[in-house]
Parts: sequence; structure tokens; C-alpha cells
Amino acid sequence: QVQLVESGGGLVQAGGSLRLSCAASGIIVNINSLGWYRQAPGKQRELVATIAKRGDTAYVDSVKGRFTISRDNAKNTVYLQMNSLKPEDTAVYYCNSVPYQIPWGQGTQVTVSS
Repeated sequence: QVQLVESGGGLVQAGGSLRLSCAASGIIVNINSLGWYRQAPGKQRELVATIAKRGDTAYVDSVKGRFTISRDNAKNTVYLQMNSLKPEDTAVYYCNSVPYQIPWGQGTQVTVSS
């Protein structure tokens, strides 16, 4: 069974950048859609970025033009490049299939200060 380990989070000032990584213990090449989700305090988990097997991407409006999702099937890793970060991006970030079918990892905390 695939297990997911997210990393790369941290504390950054508004306008800064972070690159998140999600390492899968199993093979992800056969998973059609992978995504990054986030959950802010007191809010439901939301899907913010999706990447299909052939590379098609989609983003929630609030991150369009600022976040970029990518995948490296050879390394079983999914990335999220986050630029121009805003305080409202503060959340725990998770990766998973879309729709989610893999047990959730521990996530990685992203905190953006104003």
C-alpha cells in the first residue's frame, strides 16, 4: 500500500516562497490524478492543485498563478511550488490521489506571516 510523506513546510513572510515535496513509498505512476490539499484551522480540507498522469494541471482560483504542481513518477514524488504566499495560505498541506484513496500522511505545516 502506498504511504505518503510530506515535507518542505515552514514559516515564511508574506510574498515569500516554499517548495513542498510528497514522497510516496509505493509506485505512483499508475495513479491518474494526484493533488495537494490543505486544511486551515477550523476549516475543511480543500483540494488546491491537481496533476494528471499526462501532466494536465488544475488549480483552485485562490492559488492560480502563484502555485505550481508537478510530479516525478521516476522518483515517486509530487511537488508544490508556492510563490507570492499570503497569510490566508496558512494551513497544513497534504498530498493524495484525486479523489483521495490513500491513507493521509502527517502533512506539512505552512505558516505565512503578514
